[in-house]
Amino acid sequence: MNILGISCFYHDSAAALVRDGEIAAAAQEERFTRKKHDPGFPRRAVRDCLRQGGLRGRDLDLVVFYEKPFIKFERILETYLTFAPRGFPSFLMAMPLWLKQKLWMRETIAKQLDYDGKILFPEHHESHAAAAFYPSPFPEAAILTCDGVGEWTTTSFGVGRGNQIDLQAEIRFPHSIGLLYSAFTYFTGFKVNSAEYKVMGLAPYGEPKYVDAILSELIDLKEDGSFRMNMDYFDYCAGLKMTSRKCDRLFGGPPRKPESPMTQREMDLARSVQVVTEEAVLRMARHIHRETGQDRLCLAGGVSLNCVANGRLLREGPFEEIWIQPAAGDAGGALGAALLGWHRYGGHPRRADGGRDLQKASYLGPAYGEETIERFLQEYDLPYERLSNEAIPERIADLIVDHKVVGWFQGRMEFGPRALGARSILGDPRSPKMQSVMNLKIKYRESFRPFAPSALVEHAPEVFEIDRPSPYMLLVAPVREDRRIPMTSEQRSLFGIQKLNVARSDVPAITHVDYTARLQTVAREDNPLYYDMIEAFRRKTGVPLVINTSFNVRGEPIVCSPKDAYLCFMRTEMDHLIMGPFLLEKTRQPKRHDRLDWDQQFELD
Repeated sequence: MNILGISCFYHDSAAALVRDGEIAAAAQEERFTRKKHDPGFPRRAVRDCLRQGGLRGRDLDLVVFYEKPFIKFERILETYLTFAPRGFPSFLMAMPLWLKQKLWMRETIAKQLDYDGKILFPEHHESHAAAAFYPSPFPEAAILTCDGVGEWTTTSFGVGRGNQIDLQAEIRFPHSIGLLYSAFTYFTGFKVNSAEYKVMGLAPYGEPKYVDAILSELIDLKEDGSFRMNMDYFDYCAGLKMTSRKCDRLFGGPPRKPESPMTQREMDLARSVQVVTEEAVLRMARHIHRETGQDRLCLAGGVSLNCVANGRLLREGPFEEIWIQPAAGDAGGALGAALLGWHRYGGHPRRADGGRDLQKASYLGPAYGEETIERFLQEYDLPYERLSNEAIPERIADLIVDHKVVGWFQGRMEFGPRALGARSILGDPRSPKMQSVMNLKIKYRESFRPFAPSALVEHAPEVFEIDRPSPYMLLVAPVREDRRIPMTSEQRSLFGIQKLNVARSDVPAITHVDYTARLQTVAREDNPLYYDMIEAFRRKTGVPLVINTSFNVRGEPIVCSPKDAYLCFMRTEMDHLIMGPFLLEKTRQPKRHDRLDWDQQFELD
């Protein structure tokens, strides 16, 4: 039985194929169109999922869309009427797309897929809950979903048992932890629904001086994790902005203009909303634990990508184990929708045994074979060296030891926002200059942004305070005390961005200013080649990890194809690129690569 899940028309459109209960393929549309967070119908992602399954649209047994468009439309109309006439400009902007496209999902799906079968429409947070629970390793668990907003729901909790999901309580729009965080994303000058992770990365540079103001004026957070927001401070219900002028007065001025200089105020605001978000998640978790009696928790929804909050939840929360959907945002809704079709509609049991999860390390996207990559390189007469599979780990480790920056393009592309060793840029974590070099010369992004480590799963506790795997880079872990470098009194007195260039451990390039790292652990059974390369680096240096950042530059999606990878390689100051067995050196490449004819498409193997 072949079931296709689809999410689209908000942000991060995606498609996922579930075959006989097994996750066969999943991908985000942005990777194919090269439009970051592409909200359009996921035509190319659908095509790739069907290609991987050897299917056409008419071969599908069921299609499941990740939410109920008519209920979402009802919420939008009711909100506009409540705030009329103030929301009229926003209403005029939203209605054409709804009337032309969003309300006609059944017809759109049938036409795009050449499909005349059954189409189901679960609720948005049901899809999140399914994406959280069904791929998890737990036979039963509590579930927490938390995001901006679905139809009406912004936060929900319940229990999953076997193949059943029972959501027991919810918080409804306009009250939303996700939208609170997005409001501060907007206020600090970043792009909403895109750059919330920048706020999380900025937070350690600030002080929590606005926490009391947020809790007394903006949100009433109860001990059980429930909350209500003071909508006088927000404008997202009716206007075209996230915050109102009352926020300007409360925080000493208007929102920061995008791309303008960062001030201490923005750092303090980021720290403050991060502290409030963590406290809300911890209170919710304690309440859910009391209500459900479960010792395991599954999470999804955009707020679940806040790996700092996840780390605290694991260390300080009441649950023995947690599992977070790697594609926790709306993209993962496509996967949850497909799994709902298999388990709830089809009535099929789960195979969870408490051991490994069913997410396949989230390597669910397209792969490009050696023949395809070599054909691409030869077509454009690009010089390369072919390595044996046995030689790749040692050679790449040697380059990283030599402080070279290497693009790594191997196997099936990751599903979700994190690079996990399939489409990654790698560097030496021992270098105190590597964070600055990679931010400014490779990624072309803000200097304050931290880099994540990929660590061998069995050696991670030698560097980090963690006692379990973190395969999806969704947990922040402290660096062990014995790896830290004590700060001088002068260094401790530094404020804000001045903290950036202080080496804090013997792996300074991945140690954030608060002595933490957003950790990915790598098991050999998940990614043998990547594991062997890190192991080779460990043998040469004694350090069981490398820098792993996503293979893209600021403002672009992670690369998908060999062409994407090569163009990114040439437009940055990366030193080498390894695609399959083919190693490319920057100094040997043609100088006028941007003049080449890149229009030819190379089909997947």
